Amino acid sequence: MKMVMRQIVVVFCALFLLLTSCKEDNKQRLAENKKATKKREVIYKNISSNWNFYATPINTTSEQSVASWTEFRQFLDELAQNPGKSLNGYQKKAAELSKKALLLNSNIPFQFQQPQIKSRIGTLITKVRLLDLFIHLDAIPDKKVVVLVSEINAELVSLQRQMDKITEKSKIPVEDGESDMLRMLDTTRAISTTPMPTPPTKPNLSRVE
Repeated sequence: MKMVMRQIVVVFCALFLLLTSCKEDNKQRLAENKKATKKREVIYKNISSNWNFYATPINTTSEQSVASWTEFRQFLDELAQNPGKSLNGYQKKAAELSKKALLLNSNIPFQFQQPQIKSRIGTLITKVRLLDLFIHLDAIPDKKVVVLVSEINAELVSLQRQMDKITEKSKIPVEDGESDMLRMLDTTRAISTTPMPTPPTKPNLSRVE
């Protein structure tokens, strides 16, 4: 009888310890979840309050380009859209921006197919893809995300100013005599540089005495 009672007491003690342990684990898990949720809210507030892109053209050239350069217009439209009221919304928006940025290399207007433009587009794409990468990390570096937003804006401004510079330069009339000089250079290039063959030497027909 005593043995049975002892076993019952041991079982009850084991159950009590198990329930206490589970209760402590649940309490700790709830505390950790609460802490993670609070941290996520802080990250969201920091990102959302600094998510301000230059989504409108800054000069006449950009305004005209938006009408003809579809990929550029779609990228600016994506920048202008509100990501929503959750961190997931900002993550989805970053992914869409990355896709739209990659398309900027397509169908670049002829007058802008220059190294200065392509290099700026390449830098812009890199910044947007980094934004997409950072915002999808488990531990989101919100400060880096905020910095990237400002850097993307700077690259956008640089790109549009370069576009405007190229457009304005194309409007400068050719100075008097410059067109003639260019034609002369083209003519010079067209002249064959192959040396003329040396005429054969005439044989000496006089007889040697």
